[in-house]
Amino acid sequence: MAYPESGPVRLRTNLADYPVTMALKRGEVSSPLVEFDFCGPKTAHNGFKGMVRENAYDAGELAIVTFLQAKAYGKPYVMLPAPISGRMQHHTIGYSNKHGEMSPKDIEGKKVGVRSYAQTTGLWARGILQHEYGVDLDKVTWLTVDEGHLAEYQDPPNTQRLPKGSKLGQMLIDGEIAAGILGNDMPDDPSIRTLIPDAKAAGKQWYERERIVPINHMFVVHQDLSRTRPDVIRELFRMVVESRAAAGEVGLLPPFGVEANRKGIELAIDWALEQRIIPRRLSVDELFDENTAGLTA
Repeated sequence: MAYPESGPVRLRTNLADYPVTMALKRGEVSSPLVEFDFCGPKTAHNGFKGMVRENAYDAGELAIVTFLQAKAYGKPYVMLPAPISGRMQHHTIGYSNKHGEMSPKDIEGKKVGVRSYAQTTGLWARGILQHEYGVDLDKVTWLTVDEGHLAEYQDPPNTQRLPKGSKLGQMLIDGEIAAGILGNDMPDDPSIRTLIPDAKAAGKQWYERERIVPINHMFVVHQDLSRTRPDVIRELFRMVVESRAAAGEVGLLPPFGVEANRKGIELAIDWALEQRIIPRRLSVDELFDENTAGLTA
């Protein structure tokens, strides 16, 4: 990618509307060095495949698991230590009590739906099930609707692709799947329960012990932009930080900075390797470069 060595830069950007991004997207936080072309889709994850397969964007948000895969497969993006979204994940897997009560271990030997095996919510939910509740993930058949974002990646053998158009929420209600990692797409149905008992409280206890807010999306840039324009990188980081601050109280989010996120990123790497999502162990430091590693709020 070619970028001017000085002056303003226009960036094709994939960034969705969240409370923490609205000041940036409305132009309330701006810079004379950066002009955004917010050309990404309304739902950001619909742009991730284009970013890592076609270099469709210069900057924007990317799921941390997709970024780990992109780095492992040599894609030309670098991460800023700027989380765009994150949350506790204990509540994101549900089941329907129409078919009896279930505990986490009960999904072994059964079919569980997830939009994509390499989806970040899926990574966190499976890791919690494995490490907190002793679930053997290899004994679960994971039913997916979408392929992964990276063309080089193949799902593990204990996954099956559902027919196009399959609706995991309805399949959960109808008992076609034992459980589903559905996150914000959990059906609004009185039969739906969280697989992890008292999930909100469990998530709070996990945070109090681990002091990690699981990261969903990070802000990333094309590596050529970082190499060519470190001044633009500093401005992008400043604007993301100021846009979140302008949103006021928005709940618990991952912090800014490499060291503040090191433990959480290391956990994502560990679980991605365990779950056969990345082909090799990555280090936290290789996810950043000399122009992004030292950025702090």
